[in-house]
Amino acid sequence: MANPLKAEVMKLYKTLLYLGREYPKGSAYFRERLKVAFLKNKDETDPQKIKELVARGDFVIKELEALYFLRKYRAMKKRYYEPEE
Repeated sequence: MANPLKAEVMKLYKTLLYLGREYPKGSAYFRERLKVAFLKNKDETDPQKIKELVARGDFVIKELEALYFLRKYRAMKKRYYEPEE
């Protein structure tokens, strides 16, 4: 793996690991799934394929952020508004 790509993959892993702290099923569950996902592709050497995998990881980051924002929004809404029935 080329050095710039390796740095990009490491950055992606660290970012996902950081975001996993707030995962609804727990950080240990997320960490284990993240490790398995990265180990599955550890032998990949094609730079184009690595870039595609990193792009997929960036998409996962955006999805996690959306999940967390939605959860925070719902919690705030629940605090300030009457429950709808």
